[in-house]
Amino acid sequence: MSNTFGSLFRITTFGESHGAGIGVIIDGCPAGVAVDAARIQAALDRRRPGQSALTTPRKEADTVHIQSGLFEGVTTGTPISLFIPNADQRSDDYSHIAHAYRASHADYTYDVKYGRRDYRGGGRSSARETAARVAAGAVAMQLLAHFGVEIAAYVSAVGEVEVPVAYQELDFGLIDTNLVRCPHPETAARMEARIREAQAAHDTVGGVITGVARHVPAGLGEPVFDKLPAVLGHALLSINAVKGFEFGSGFEGTKLPGSVHNDEFYTDETGAVRTRTNHSGGSQGGISNGQDIYFRVAFKPVATLLQPQQTINDQGEAITLVGRGRHDPCVLPRAVPIVEAMTQLVLADLLLRARANRL
Repeated sequence: MSNTFGSLFRITTFGESHGAGIGVIIDGCPAGVAVDAARIQAALDRRRPGQSALTTPRKEADTVHIQSGLFEGVTTGTPISLFIPNADQRSDDYSHIAHAYRASHADYTYDVKYGRRDYRGGGRSSARETAARVAAGAVAMQLLAHFGVEIAAYVSAVGEVEVPVAYQELDFGLIDTNLVRCPHPETAARMEARIREAQAAHDTVGGVITGVARHVPAGLGEPVFDKLPAVLGHALLSINAVKGFEFGSGFEGTKLPGSVHNDEFYTDETGAVRTRTNHSGGSQGGISNGQDIYFRVAFKPVATLLQPQQTINDQGEAITLVGRGRHDPCVLPRAVPIVEAMTQLVLADLLLRARANRL
């Protein structure tokens, strides 16, 4: 089940970077959900390679083919199959690493685990697999829309360049108005310059993506092992290059006394239960409380460098390796829709589980 994620709203992804294509089977999506294929394609277009000068020049249309599970644009309750063909593979770009272990890549660990590996673009370990997640997330989002849930993510840091204000002060409508997908224009310009600097030096740079889910119903999440933050952390840490996950006030919250950090409850003018602050990030006891869910995800610098690095081959011999092929100098702009997709999948699954928890 290592290729499957979710409990009731469950996905299984398949395919490799340089195979015929990649895809996903969605099982457990209720019947009667109107699914607009154009919205799936729009999500994939935000993730696809070759979309700007800041990303890999690999050209993939990432055209989604809906093979089952929908009739007249509405889910039937049967498995939904989505397939995305690969079109611009250049497998020869990777012939030089057929027996080499690239620094900070999965080459060695895949060899240890399976006794063989697909070295063409990393095979199954390639971030190309995440296109299948984005497609599935777009279906999940159309289910969540029935409940008024809104999810957005944006680049909040590239290297040492950070957005100086909290998410509440930002206009999320600006996220897609620049190449970096940062809704703070002045910072976005500095981020773009930082990525171009790394690109010119044949180097890479990492950063942070902030995610926010609004209008999430109270009661989502299971009380012990499948707490909302735990499942969300599992989902986001499964994305390629992710090295950290911070929920709510996160590590900064450890610097506050409990008297400040506690979120006091009150009843608003409509009779709804609210909290005066939201250090908890919209979850207490691992269950959503109706406030905004917010988190931060840390991405390492892309591991493939177009400069010499010391490593070994599969015979244990020391070698010098220079990266080749087409790679992102910074994964952050294309990772925004991936973070959104995994959040969509988690909340769709937990929402269905919550509806089954009581009569």
